[in-house]
Amino acid sequence: MKPCSQFPDHAGGGFTLVEIMVALLIMTVLAAGLTIPLAAQLQIRRTEETRRVLEEARDALLGFAVAHGRLPCPALPETRGQEAFAPGGDATNGACASFHGGLLPAAALGLAPLDAEGFARDPYGTSANRIRYAVFGASAVNGVAHVLTRRNGMQSATLAGLGGAPHYLFICASGALADGTGCGPPANQLTRRAAFVLLSAGANAHQAPTPGGDESRNLDADPVFVSREASTVPGREFDDLVHWTAIHLLVNRMVAAHRLP
Repeated sequence: MKPCSQFPDHAGGGFTLVEIMVALLIMTVLAAGLTIPLAAQLQIRRTEETRRVLEEARDALLGFAVAHGRLPCPALPETRGQEAFAPGGDATNGACASFHGGLLPAAALGLAPLDAEGFARDPYGTSANRIRYAVFGASAVNGVAHVLTRRNGMQSATLAGLGGAPHYLFICASGALADGTGCGPPANQLTRRAAFVLLSAGANAHQAPTPGGDESRNLDADPVFVSREASTVPGREFDDLVHWTAIHLLVNRMVAAHRLP
């Protein structure tokens, strides 16, 4: 007599349609579960790479300051990665074409890799993802105009003058004033003593920022910037990375290199 079995005998019959559908459903669920972690991992890698690019740019700017006794002026799109001076401006007077609304002069700094126009980009790679750069210089310090971009301007202003300036560039946690004069309530202010700022506009750089939003504050060519946690909330989108160097760190590097006092 043939022995009894608790399980159906599929020998020679292959998988049933129901079993195939169940297997496909399980694979679909597993694949969907992996999609979010993989996307998150890609975003983390791009963020880390962007931070590395910004740190290299900061080091290059500090090296430029040590070598030339000043910080470079920001570039403009038409200057192909070189400094952009105002009419009549040059290294001796430090008059930049745009102190707060320009790009990193990556070609002048000798950075690599560069795009075809001489600019450094963040890992998102579009022309809108060129690294932005702002430097304090629109007002005088201790009677010295364009103190950070003028050759030996920091030396002329003296250490006491540099330390006693009421403010440099502002970095806000939120609530930057629309008129570009500060952060509003003191609780919103991270610092008012940034000598220069480097900015990546992130994955949404190719999109126009929400008018009046924090991302738009970083593109309005004034001395006030916003740095806060990323957000995808409609109307409060934010994925900018803002990297700043305080005036005392710049001064410390210049003193160590015997550029100051």
